[in-house]
Amino acid sequence: MARRLRPVELDFAESAPLRLVFSAEVTAPPRAVYRALAEDVANWPSWFTAVTAARPTGEGAGREVRLKGGTFFAETIMATEPYERYAYRVDDTNAPGLRALLEEWRLTPTTRGTRVQWTFAADGPVVLRIALRLGRAGLGSSFRGAMRNLDRRLTRSAAQQ
Repeated sequence: MARRLRPVELDFAESAPLRLVFSAEVTAPPRAVYRALAEDVANWPSWFTAVTAARPTGEGAGREVRLKGGTFFAETIMATEPYERYAYRVDDTNAPGLRALLEEWRLTPTTRGTRVQWTFAADGPVVLRIALRLGRAGLGSSFRGAMRNLDRRLTRSAAQQ
């Protein structure tokens, strides 16, 4: 059953009771990474294996995302700074315990491609925060795998052009 979460603003990425921050470097340039994150939402499942379906809503102002195991999120896009930043908050979910959730993706050009930083900012009861901290390694592994998959996909796409 879906529940409405507390609406948060972008500063929640820095002030949330729980912040999990992950980073990885990919060889693709920021432009290509940003397009995959923010403009090609429907193809997230092809590189982020935890995602089974994703689609833009509200003429691009939001997204609906489904994860393996049946979790879903209805989201509002909070920031679209081309080639630099993409952020969204979760408005509705069936994930138990969450009170607020915002995810922020930051892209930084490097000499070899792009540094991708993903911040998972959440609020919920202490038990949820402990569980998420304990699950940090799994979330990190999922993120790193997604970045490897995305990099391969973007490299193949660039080679075909």
